[in-house]
Amino acid sequence: MKFAVCVFPGSNCDYDTYYVIRDVLEKEVEFVSHNLTDLSRFDCVILPGGFSFGDYLRPGALAAKTPLAQAVVDFAAKGGLVIGICNGFQILTELGLLPGALLPNLNMRFVCRDVFLRVENSETRFTRKLDRGEVLRIPVAHQDGRYYVPEEELKEMEHRGQILFRYTTEQGEVTESANPNGSLSNIAGVMNREGNVFGMMPHPERASEDILGSHDGLMLWYSLISE
Repeated sequence: MKFAVCVFPGSNCDYDTYYVIRDVLEKEVEFVSHNLTDLSRFDCVILPGGFSFGDYLRPGALAAKTPLAQAVVDFAAKGGLVIGICNGFQILTELGLLPGALLPNLNMRFVCRDVFLRVENSETRFTRKLDRGEVLRIPVAHQDGRYYVPEEELKEMEHRGQILFRYTTEQGEVTESANPNGSLSNIAGVMNREGNVFGMMPHPERASEDILGSHDGLMLWYSLISE
């Protein structure tokens, strides 16, 4: 399985993601520039976290206008696997590859801490090594992570199993205090209807080794590479 890690001006989690894929998963991986126009040689494309183009205009908006962004759209349309983490999630919503939008955190502050995530759907390419209801501890670091989607669309997403993760307590309870940014329905990660594009605000690449305090993020990567 061959991975691409997208690099935009302002990306800052690209090396973290590259390291996990190359040194922890021991899979083939390449950095790809924001000017690249063809991703056909890859099996999975990852849009990492950071502040692409300085988050000018709004997070992800300028990155979504690059040649690489159009290449990601074409790649996804052909069934390629795409993952957006934090800023990458914001870019995917800007591109319309994922429903909804990421708004400024309800408290209008940057949030950087560990959170707990409950697995809502374990029957996807991104979660198949996890159990439904399982709780993971993974860090967040963002200022515009409040997920929003119109209520009618949310109902359809729930019905189709597009909600993959929710912010919860350590015991798996959905509470207001467990929600770090005010996301609608405590949503932390979603996928598209087709099941090949996934976005989440928490950073699994920062929870993929014990030395980082948690290896819970590994299960997402293992889900992805398992046959």
